[in-house]
Amino acid sequence: MVDFVGAGPGAPDLITVRGRQLIERADCIIYAGSLVNPQLLEYAKEGCQIHNSAEMHLEEIIAVMEQAESRGQNTVRLHTGDPSLYGAVREQMDELRKRKIPFRICPGVSSFCGAAAALEAEYTLPGVSQSVIITRAEGRTLVPEKEKLHRLAQHGATMILFLSGKMPEQVQEELLKGAYTKKTPCAVVYKATWEEEKVIRGTLGELCKLMQENGITRTALIVVGDVLGEDYELSRLYDKHFTTQYRTGVRTQP
Repeated sequence: MVDFVGAGPGAPDLITVRGRQLIERADCIIYAGSLVNPQLLEYAKEGCQIHNSAEMHLEEIIAVMEQAESRGQNTVRLHTGDPSLYGAVREQMDELRKRKIPFRICPGVSSFCGAAAALEAEYTLPGVSQSVIITRAEGRTLVPEKEKLHRLAQHGATMILFLSGKMPEQVQEELLKGAYTKKTPCAVVYKATWEEEKVIRGTLGELCKLMQENGITRTALIVVGDVLGEDYELSRLYDKHFTTQYRTGVRTQP
């Protein structure tokens, strides 16, 4: 069996209970060494084979999985955050299907959730934004034309950019073509939940300057949107005048 496991955003204790148990039982672990906190490998049992996928290509990764399967061993493919976001897992799963090797997926806490915790932010504030756009700036990996940053920016929704730390000028320029302005609040969260975590706040007009002054080029998320500001509406969910399935709202006396 091959288990694709989400390692969480960085802090070792933010992996799921199931994820940790799978690591503890694994005979072979292939981990994303460029992003996964190596402290998670301390959960591995003695004698477990450990491979750093940052030094491997797809064929080598699949070959290790095949070898472990032929020996009746359990493999954990340890991905950063949740495997479904920028994890390149589809191509691995398709190769396993071709070889009739069984696999499962154990979800993890994504770094964008860790960033929200670091920012003490709610991404979906009533009256401000009820949508979250998770995307990336275009680099060597292209994005579809309809998903160019300036097109997504037209919505003015909360936006979280992965894998864009090396392109702050491009990000700033593209976002300002949409509904955001130079005064739109933004933040950069470096290594969310890690011991080295760093939070930088400012406005979109200051984004390039903030990142350059702090020397941030990778392992960071860029968060943009008015949800980082001060104004919002109170939720109706806890409004004493609002009736829900579980309680009757208090009537206002005439």
